[in-house]
Amino acid sequence: MMYWIGMFIAGLIIGLIAKLLMPGKDPGGFFVTGLIGVAGMFVGGFLSSMIFGTPQTGFQPSGYIGGIIGALILLFVYRMATKSRAS
Repeated sequence: MMYWIGMFIAGLIIGLIAKLLMPGKDPGGFFVTGLIGVAGMFVGGFLSSMIFGTPQTGFQPSGYIGGIIGALILLFVYRMATKSRAS
């Protein structure tokens, strides 16, 4: 249980880092950026554990790097989806 809570908190931080690396106006604001960070952390952590063969428990730098990359990708997709709806 603590693992999932830690991933959620780390995901919020990852979302903020992704927002700093990809500045711009997001329609959802802080809350949506945080959720994108959480999703990116889960997806990126899972994929990096599959690629590098690291366990999904504890601190793994590859998981956090993968989380940032996953959050950046999800943030880009989210911006493209909301931009096309606004037009």
